[in-house]
Amino acid sequence: MAIEIVNPPDGANGANGTDKETLYMLGGVALVIFGAGLVLSNSTVRRYLGQMGLGDFASAALPDIERYFRLRAM
Repeated sequence: MAIEIVNPPDGANGANGTDKETLYMLGGVALVIFGAGLVLSNSTVRRYLGQMGLGDFASAALPDIERYFRLRAM
């Protein structure tokens, strides 16, 4: 009986299996964010992004985002 609790059968989808999968997923998300931070910390990448004008895109999208939040608050 104790062995069955410690080593559940392969077909059992208990909380331990889903917890492990959730941990793997969150670890993957953390690695993606960390990798994006490493890429964006490169001066060459920042220079290319500055040439593309992403700041203009953010300033153009900001009024739409504010309008969305005002409508949502109603």
